[in-house]
Amino acid sequence: MNAVQTYRYLQPSALGAAGLDLQTCGGPAANPRFFSGFLTTPAATAAGLLAVAEVARTRYHQPVSPASLDPVVTGSRDRLRFESFSGCCGVYARMDVLPAGFDGEIAGHGTTNVDVNPPLREALARVGGLEPLHAAVGPDDLTVSTMDGAVVEKKVPLPGRWLRGFAEVQVLTAGFEPRAEIPAAEAAAFLRRLPGGADRSVLWAVPAGRTLRLTSRPVPGAVCLAGAGRLAALRGVLRHARVLRVYGPAVRPGSPAVPSTWELDTGALRLSLTLSPEPYRGFSGEGAALLALAGDEVVDDAELVATLLSWDPTIDVAALADAAALPDDRVRAALAQLGTAGRVGYDVADAGYFHRVMPYDAGRAERDNPRLVGARVLVERGAVVREGEHATVRSDEEAYRVRRLPDGGYACTCRWWARHRGERGPCKHALAVSMVAAPVEVGA
Repeated sequence: MNAVQTYRYLQPSALGAAGLDLQTCGGPAANPRFFSGFLTTPAATAAGLLAVAEVARTRYHQPVSPASLDPVVTGSRDRLRFESFSGCCGVYARMDVLPAGFDGEIAGHGTTNVDVNPPLREALARVGGLEPLHAAVGPDDLTVSTMDGAVVEKKVPLPGRWLRGFAEVQVLTAGFEPRAEIPAAEAAAFLRRLPGGADRSVLWAVPAGRTLRLTSRPVPGAVCLAGAGRLAALRGVLRHARVLRVYGPAVRPGSPAVPSTWELDTGALRLSLTLSPEPYRGFSGEGAALLALAGDEVVDDAELVATLLSWDPTIDVAALADAAALPDDRVRAALAQLGTAGRVGYDVADAGYFHRVMPYDAGRAERDNPRLVGARVLVERGAVVREGEHATVRSDEEAYRVRRLPDGGYACTCRWWARHRGERGPCKHALAVSMVAAPVEVGA
């Protein structure tokens, strides 16, 4: 389902004699200009922005005509962030322009959708050498349409999958650790060896000296690389990079496919691609955020935490917990709830959350999530009956048995759990059990 929002642009984005002028639809005030200045590494920045825009236009699984989805840009204190999801929602791209990457002032804080139209992409592709590149992100005020001119109005269909994708990615990547760091020259050689095109194989990359070697099976310290062709967007920035860093969760022999993050660092900016566990899987369906969203107190907690968020580059969970008088796990659940509105993301390089604002309410992704909606209906109907260490959930004239596992997860007798075995989050029956006032206790 698409959520169609209307954005107003004063004019198309363009690259003129004065530099790059990115037109935006607005932020905390009507059409503010929250950044104006020169980019100190113009060629690298242009290549990075092209990469983020290209991911937004690409559908890696069952490729179709390019989508026309614009990246999201956020200005906060000491950096600019450009983000996008692929058309299939299986790749999340982000470029962070760090303090060394711009010569200017972030005069305000805001998040908006950037219009990266075909003429701008062509202009960015021509940037090279020492050509100056100036970015003015959003005008200072709102210009009203008159007979002499008009505000450009553009309707951007932003799928509900993007909102769920933002929530899922920040939950998944919060569990990542650095797994490898290799110099740019070795990174270029490694990327050249990868399968290209629409490759759907699941490989594993293992640190080996100054490079990575590929294996077909997971081992401790390995990073999952599903659909290696999805890393193609990194190649435009490779010649500007110093190192390639790779992040992922801990794995062991026999582990299923998992997501991973691949990040190029130029010193002035970082370009990262986060890949879903398999090429056909979009982040919007992973279900990692569902248990965090299921608690009765999470909405109230999210409202409280939202009032305490600042525009610091990294959100300090411990400080938020102290300020809100909440335990860390409830603060993280509140951040997951805010993530459904796109208000919170996670940066693996900084190992911390960051703040952004998008024009969606915090419950939108929750209302559109079929499993969460279905679980709430089951609870309202009194379909959950606890029986010792098990619970019975009656749904669609069927009775399902749900058992809480020692690791805190749930097992269910439904087809969803039999198919995914917990790899894509809980089923609606397990969610319903987690929502009841007295959760199932193992061994009760």
